[in-house]
Amino acid sequence: MTKPRILKTRVTHLEMTERPTQSVPTPVSFKLALMRATKISLPFYRFLYEQVGKPHHWSVHRRLNDEELAAIIHRNNVDIHVLYADGSPAGFFELVIDEEQAVTEILYFGLVPEFQGRGLARFFLNEAILTAWMSSPQKVIIETNTLDSPRALQMYQRMGFKPVSFAEAEIEAWD
Repeated sequence: MTKPRILKTRVTHLEMTERPTQSVPTPVSFKLALMRATKISLPFYRFLYEQVGKPHHWSVHRRLNDEELAAIIHRNNVDIHVLYADGSPAGFFELVIDEEQAVTEILYFGLVPEFQGRGLARFFLNEAILTAWMSSPQKVIIETNTLDSPRALQMYQRMGFKPVSFAEAEIEAWD
């Protein structure tokens, strides 16, 4: 077995402490559906995770076995929503709600590559933010790193997130 390639990245932790007042109109170029995936099937979750996360080297859920993955994504405080465009899965977001700390984290957010650059990202992120605020947290948090889309950090800030800390990390490449 070959040694995995390690990538260095800079992680930016962001937070939003007030519910946004702006709204983002629904794009009209697609027939869109945003559906909450209750008890999402593991193969479908893995498909979405790979389609959205592989270009950005997402690694946390990548090598978990079925039992480990189900124990994480089927918890009561995890909320997964799938965006469909013209009937095809176009992206997903995953929220982790910590009622004790009054924090909701947008743990994963992204679009399948075929749907990037087509006017969906701001709308979809706005939906993720509004859904995160439904649990009435004191703040919503998200993080990004230099392996994500080069536009991610700017978009998060335009949508109201403020950087609160930075860290260096090493991530196994998804080769």
